[in-house]
Amino acid sequence: MWLYLMGLIGLYYLLRWYRERQVVSNLRDKYIFITGCDSGFGNLLARQLDLRGLRVLAGCLTEQGAEQLRNQTSNRLETVILDVTQTENISTVTQWVKERVGDRGLWGLVNNAGIALPLAPNEWMTKQDFMKILDVNLLGVIEVTLSLLPLVRKAKGRVVNVASIMGRLSLLGGGYCISKYGVEAFSDSLRRELFPFGVKVAVIEPGFFKTGITDKEKHVQNLRKIWDQTSPEVKKAYNKKFLDSYIKYTGTMDKMCESNLSLVTDCMEHALTACYPRTRYSAGWDAKLVYLPMSYLPTALVDTMVYLNSPSPVKAQ
Repeated sequence: MWLYLMGLIGLYYLLRWYRERQVVSNLRDKYIFITGCDSGFGNLLARQLDLRGLRVLAGCLTEQGAEQLRNQTSNRLETVILDVTQTENISTVTQWVKERVGDRGLWGLVNNAGIALPLAPNEWMTKQDFMKILDVNLLGVIEVTLSLLPLVRKAKGRVVNVASIMGRLSLLGGGYCISKYGVEAFSDSLRRELFPFGVKVAVIEPGFFKTGITDKEKHVQNLRKIWDQTSPEVKKAYNKKFLDSYIKYTGTMDKMCESNLSLVTDCMEHALTACYPRTRYSAGWDAKLVYLPMSYLPTALVDTMVYLNSPSPVKAQ
């Protein structure tokens, strides 16, 4: 009995491996638009796809980032300045993309642009702190997608949204986890709606990686700034010792970050080029072995694990 079961499981994974190795034809004729290409995952993906011969359209926040990317890539790659929080800018970029892809449409849209700060315990923050992140990580993703969707639908192409394992497991206060949960929900509804049109939607769920988003010094400066602007009542409740413990905790998180960004960009590339892409890609061993399994555990057990590993206000103990 167990032998048959193991055989069936082995056969399933063998067939999945074979299916996932099937590659879309005529990749050199495919246009891919990527947001957030100044640095990190977006920058590496743009260079990676350019080396493979695809026609990359890279959205950068700054001209400096765009120029650096152009200097590292072939003449096929084109850049455009894009701030995903600005509706007028998005409209202009959409027309720019349309002029380049023409009747063939846009094969791939990668919503990669994102920020993590401000990030702190919820009670320390204001509505504006939450909105700053939601505006980029969620509303920006939605508006860019809706603007470019007719071009993706024309090509029967792909939408690849970068969420996070924190879109499965909310371990931090502030807008980051909220925004990534929102990206997951938006992607699910979009995938089901676009299936009849032949458009595939994939979600990338990275663990902790060394990028600008996880920069330790930026997080420490952010925590001190938010602490300074909190009310006396909140400071009294949490105590300065908690701030110091939280900063130290942030430092330990930094040490957990993976430096090999290609673990993420390889997932993105597969979602764009495979005939049968996955619905979700968990990138990084921490995502696969720690955070994703944790997301399936009972809530009370996860809460206990978080309590035991996180700093706690002295007066609350």
